[in-house]
Amino acid sequence: MPSPASMTRRIALAALASATLLLPVAGATLGAGVALAAPEPDPIPRRWQLSLDMGPLRLITIEQEGGEPRAYYYLTYTVTNASGSDVLLAPIFELVSGDAQIHRSGRDVPADVTRIILERLNNPFLQDQISIIGLLLQGTENAKEGLVVWPADDLKPGSLSVYAAGFSGEMRTIDVPDPKTGKPSQITLRKTMMVRYDVPGEIDRRGDRPVEPMEKRWILR
Repeated sequence: MPSPASMTRRIALAALASATLLLPVAGATLGAGVALAAPEPDPIPRRWQLSLDMGPLRLITIEQEGGEPRAYYYLTYTVTNASGSDVLLAPIFELVSGDAQIHRSGRDVPADVTRIILERLNNPFLQDQISIIGLLLQGTENAKEGLVVWPADDLKPGSLSVYAAGFSGEMRTIDVPDPKTGKPSQITLRKTMMVRYDVPGEIDRRGDRPVEPMEKRWILR
């Protein structure tokens, strides 16, 4: 069972996710009568930052063992280091559905599913989310290409947001109220790339046609 501190952070992040989607509204509600404003990163980066180019979101259906088909969301990205020094790359991607459920990439994704997607994309430079972890050297010639995958449990999400962390060194610690006691609790927010997709209707009817992003920007999360 998650610890109280973990639950507080998850609730705070869900509220922050809602707030970022509602901007310029002042904030989101965290518990009864408590407002939580969505903080913004510094307009000029003050810590190291990588160049992140995220591709469109796609859907793929793969037959599992026993012949049962299951759908998965996936996207590819390219990351380049022009920060002035080599950086340890350890990215984290999360998918937030319209009901504010948070899904970590790779979780409940069989290794065979990732392998099948890599084979279909047929890109020898493309790495899965484990293989890509490591030192990212400077320069465009050392750029890395990655793949991230999530189970597509909701095929009528309405909207989807992807949050990509680990591409900036900027952090900020803020106080948030405990949802039960109202007492302040500190959480650390990291500069994160948010990409939002509008998905009207049933996404599985699109086949493999890409869902292009409606919005891309840096936030603190």
